[in-house]
Amino acid sequence: MFIPKKTKFTKQHKGRSINKIVINKLQNTNKSNVIYLKAISSGRIYSNQLVACRQTINKIIKKNGQLITHAFADTPITKKPTEIRMGKGKGAVNFWAYKAKAGSVLFELNTSVKILGIKALKLIQNKLPISTKIV
Repeated sequence: MFIPKKTKFTKQHKGRSINKIVINKLQNTNKSNVIYLKAISSGRIYSNQLVACRQTINKIIKKNGQLITHAFADTPITKKPTEIRMGKGKGAVNFWAYKAKAGSVLFELNTSVKILGIKALKLIQNKLPISTKIV
C-alpha cells in the first residue's frame, strides 16, 4: 500500500544522519478545520505503521473529514538472512521506511468535527515510533 511501485534502483545507501536536520514545512496554519500531526523528533517510520495510522484515522472520522498523508515509505531497508557469513553482497530488501525529519508534517486532517480529528490523531501518536505533536 505505502510502497513505491517502481524505483530506479532497488537498493539504497544508508545515507547521512537525519537527526541533525530540522525543517519547518508548516507555513499556512491559518486554515480553519485543519489539524496537523507534526514530527518533533526524527526517525524511521515503516510502511506497515503508516497503513495502521491511516486505517485508524479512517475508522474514527468515517466520512466527516479528509485525510492527506505527507509521509510515504520510499526508502528500502535491506537485511541479510541470519547465519550468513560476511561478504557476498548486500542483502535483499526487507521493508520500506519513511525517514521523518524533525519538524515535518506527517498527516493533515481536514474535518468539520474538530474533536473527532484530535481524538484520531491522539490514537495515532501511540502507533508511531517517533514523538509527535498535534498542531
